[in-house]
Amino acid sequence: MSDWESIWPAGVSQKLAAAGLDPERVRSVVRDALAEDLGIGGAVVSVPGAAPGHDVTSESTIGADVVGQAHVVARTGGVISGMPLIPVVLAEVAGWTGLGGVSAEVLRADGDVVVRDDVLAVLRGPVQVLLIAERTLLNLVCRTSGISTHTRLWAQELSGTGAQVLDTRKTTPGLRMLEKYAVRCGGGTNKRMGLYDVAMVKDNHKIAAGSVAGAYRSVRERFPAVAVQVEVTTPGEAVEAVVAGARFLLCDNMSPAVLAESVKVARAATDETVEIEATGGLTLEVANEYARTGVDYLSVGGLTHSSPILDLAIDLIGEKD
Repeated sequence: MSDWESIWPAGVSQKLAAAGLDPERVRSVVRDALAEDLGIGGAVVSVPGAAPGHDVTSESTIGADVVGQAHVVARTGGVISGMPLIPVVLAEVAGWTGLGGVSAEVLRADGDVVVRDDVLAVLRGPVQVLLIAERTLLNLVCRTSGISTHTRLWAQELSGTGAQVLDTRKTTPGLRMLEKYAVRCGGGTNKRMGLYDVAMVKDNHKIAAGSVAGAYRSVRERFPAVAVQVEVTTPGEAVEAVVAGARFLLCDNMSPAVLAESVKVARAATDETVEIEATGGLTLEVANEYARTGVDYLSVGGLTHSSPILDLAIDLIGEKD
């Protein structure tokens, strides 16, 4: 591929960084996705007659000198995210093909609510580039926008309760950064990014360490600066964790009544602030009821592992002189 700096759109790195996205990581995700479509490198599948590195349809039917424009269009309403990815995908395809003169005029911002037939961006350049980029661009932006749309439903359901909706590590391998960004665009809150930034003492850790208190102390001794959350399943465990020093609890698979009791006794066990998160089998139908138990967070794995895509499309408008 061409040198990154020669094709990278001006200002895109700054926009990505401002959104909390690592530009180099974004580029890597985009290149991996394109490699799958173009059969580049390790993505090559051995098929008789295949032509790795080519869009065999577009290159056969459209001249390299044909230019045009296309619209990224909403086929249904929702909350969009991933708009900064659009120029990145175009730039990478332009770099791979060696066809320049591509541009993306992004008309809407991440977090915007859109309705059917809204035009989100105008793409200009060689039609080969636009069509090679089409599926990769849509795969990424439809996915992130679907997560944002789903998250917004949870954020609206929790509005006024004081509780926030959290994501989890139940993400698509390789897409965690983008999927958690999409959660933020939808009004949700990110929890830990991985196993390195927050310690979560779960049942298996408690069994291995011998007790809630033992597991908490072990983490605190080994990694004193890392935040520690302790999973509890009963009000008694909640008190035990707080007495041991935990100030962040994960209440797993509790009924609203048991959860409310756990919140009450955990906060009564110390004069310090105790943050409490509910998780396990939560649905939109019961979200408000759980939020009103006094918890700070509801964590929902489904935000990232089960959100349907938001239906977007790329419509070729025609040739341009």
